[in-house]
Amino acid sequence: MSARIDPLSPPYPPAIQAAFDAIMPPGVPPLLLFRTLSREPRLMERLRGGSLLDKGNLTLRQREIVVDRMTARCGGKYEWSVHVAFFAKRAGLDEAMIYSLARGGSHDACWSEVDGLLIDLCDSLYDEDDIGDDLWRRASGLFTPEALMEIVMLAGAYRTISCLVKTMRLSREPFAPDFPE
Repeated sequence: MSARIDPLSPPYPPAIQAAFDAIMPPGVPPLLLFRTLSREPRLMERLRGGSLLDKGNLTLRQREIVVDRMTARCGGKYEWSVHVAFFAKRAGLDEAMIYSLARGGSHDACWSEVDGLLIDLCDSLYDEDDIGDDLWRRASGLFTPEALMEIVMLAGAYRTISCLVKTMRLSREPFAPDFPE
């Protein structure tokens, strides 16, 4: 399966190269998603402007559980694999956890109460576009109101990104792991 829209190829215009340099680690080429969106710099800028990958109300681990679970549930295999490659180890996610985020559930033995609750929140947002009152009460006992808003926004943002990468038929980056089938 090939991508529906061809990405930009180097050499990149100076402004686009500067944007890539700002978001990619040194020596790592820009991601296929970024090269594709940069065909229309306004779209790339909007994606970057809406990013929630900064230090916010969630830990790196919490953020990555939300991103990985939501992209897995949405079928955003490209984005799931990029996040697993770049962040899973730093977030303390082991192989069992990575598999569980793709194919398991909140009650798998690898999860703490808080981790499992994040998975339940993502599943509820995916299944219902809402969080029921009982689940909200449980979450309110463990997360601040600000963190809860961030969880909902993060899940929604990665639902959108999952739709984008699926629709554009982006293939896995060479360094990224396969999605567990």
